Amino acid sequence: MREQITSVHNQHVKNWRKLQTHKGRNKFGQYLLDGWHLVQEASHSNQKLIDLIGTADELDQHDDIVSLFENVYEVSPEIIKSITDTNTPQGIVAVVELPNIHVLPADHLKGAWLFLDRVQDPGNVGTMVRTADAAGFTGVVASNQTADFFNPKVVRSMQGSQFHLELVAGDLKKWIADFKSSGLPVYGTQLNPAAKNFRDVTPGANFALIMGNEGQGMAADLLSQTTDNLYIPMRGNAESLNVAVSAGILMFQLNQGN
Repeated sequence: MREQITSVHNQHVKNWRKLQTHKGRNKFGQYLLDGWHLVQEASHSNQKLIDLIGTADELDQHDDIVSLFENVYEVSPEIIKSITDTNTPQGIVAVVELPNIHVLPADHLKGAWLFLDRVQDPGNVGTMVRTADAAGFTGVVASNQTADFFNPKVVRSMQGSQFHLELVAGDLKKWIADFKSSGLPVYGTQLNPAAKNFRDVTPGANFALIMGNEGQGMAADLLSQTTDNLYIPMRGNAESLNVAVSAGILMFQLNQGN
């Protein structure tokens, strides 16, 4: 059964709007998915589905997904626009449970891992998570000052990849130390021709790759901890590559054995 909401001042609407903020997401333990693709991904991934919010036209199109939600709200396009941060929302939004990303996964020293050191652009973070998924990585670890995985812009860029791999918030120094004490390589990235050419690294099944801040690169104290720091030689005249593009090149190169 649907509940109709017609006012942007309704308490449900006010609470949904708060999920656009880090503080609101942590307070309610929930985050937003905007559009049918992400809602479908969540429904196939054993996520806890809390609320489904949509216009009448959109809700009428997907009875199979609507039936998975106990709480279904029929709202106006104006309300949809007020709870999302997109200029052209798709008319359907789901509220799902916010995962606890501060729990250490059981097999955190197995597989290929991407570490993000203060990567601040939400589009870059989301793109790198999506690319890590495509490249067969096990998970992504975000340091302090990296954009929140569940920021609406990051969620849009991830395109559902958050349901396919591990997302963790952690101390990169500790993660690097754990990998190295287990004999696993940790590769840093450095815009420096004196670093190791990425093509000279033998791909492996268990390793970590660190990508640094868009403007400053990796922190010096992390660069000094790595097994090797990698460089991507450039044939053209560009000064540097976008961090997400660099990450894509390296992830597919290093994990091609899987």
